[in-house]
Order: sequence, then structure tokens, then C-alpha cells
Amino acid sequence: MVTFPARRVSVAISLTGIAALVLGAGLVLLLQVIPPTDEISVTRRTISEYGLSDHKWVFDLAVLLVAAGSAAGLLVLHRQGRLPAPAAILGTLWTVGLLVIVAFPKPDWATVSRADFGGTLHRIASVVAFVALPLAVLVAARAAFPASPGRRWLARVLALVSLGWFAVILGAVVVAATDDGRWWTLIPLGLVERGMALTELVALGVLFAPVGERSRQPR
Repeated sequence: MVTFPARRVSVAISLTGIAALVLGAGLVLLLQVIPPTDEISVTRRTISEYGLSDHKWVFDLAVLLVAAGSAAGLLVLHRQGRLPAPAAILGTLWTVGLLVIVAFPKPDWATVSRADFGGTLHRIASVVAFVALPLAVLVAARAAFPASPGRRWLARVLALVSLGWFAVILGAVVVAATDDGRWWTLIPLGLVERGMALTELVALGVLFAPVGERSRQPR
């Protein structure tokens, strides 16, 4: 019977998780260049818009890959004792939020005038996921990289940039509320959401990338 050292298994799972994140992001990028989804505006339409197209299965697969990759990477960090409990909870919210996004698609505003129960869940899950992830990275950075200040700093910066993207959306909501307008027309929502998603996936990649044994020991 062939056995593998625990560290080699952990590295393999972490790299598999990162590969799933990359593949999921790649599928979304593919949707932006192949018809008919190439006609969806990347500046004005959200990523979930792909879930209303003929390529819904590609979008669903992409999100599921990101969810699976996230779960794998978080599991490794947890088993290595590098994931504080609050970060584990926030990471779980991110992962579950992605699954809810797939289970309850975005409402098709061309055929409905208001969001139903599923559409409301989709919106809530999107907000929770996009906010929970950067918070998880911020909370986990110190424990994940006790002896790697460079990696710790990079993870935190990416998490803060992700929250900055969300702050742009929140600012638009506040401004629209005071002017009684439509907040999603005040900013290039699709571009902001894609920037936020990309930043968060890179932050996850930094968090999941394997570290050497010395890098786990605080100096």
C-alpha cells in the first residue's frame, strides 16, 4: 500500500483548489468572448447575467468550480491550524453563497418586474459572498502567514481592494437613495463587479498557495 506524506497531500489539495479557481475564472472569461454571451456588456451587466443565457451551464460550472476550489483551500488551511474560527465561518459563508447563486438564478428583468423569493435569495447571497470573502482573508492573514510578512501584506491589500470595490457599489446605493434614482446606473456595475470578483479570486490564490515549513513558524 502506497502512502503519501501529509504535507504532500495538503500541497496537492491546495494546488487543485487554486486550479479550480483559475478554471472557473477562465470559463467566465470565455463567456465574454463567445456568442451569444459576447453581446452582454461587461461594463453594465453583472456576471450573473450569463446565467440567463443559453450558456447557463457554463456559468453554473464556473461558479461551482470556484466554490469547490474555495472549500478545498479552506479545508487545508483549517487542517494546518492556519485558519481562525471567524475566518472559517466567513469562508463558509462565501462558499455557501456561491452555491445559492447557482441554485437561485438572477431574475430575468426582461420578463419580470420584481424579484421573487429566489431572486431575493440570489441578491442576498451575492452580497454576503462578496463581503464575507475579503473579511475572511483579512482575519486569516496573520495566522496563515505568521513568518511571511510579504504574503501577509499582499493578502491584506487584496482583501482591502476587494472591499473598496464593494464600497463603490455601496456608495452608489447611498447616492441613489438620496436622489431617488437607480443606483446601478450611477456606476459601471458590471466592470466594478468583475473587478471585485477578480481581486477576490487572486486574494484566495495568495491565501491558498502552499508555504514552506519555515514560513509556518512565527519569527
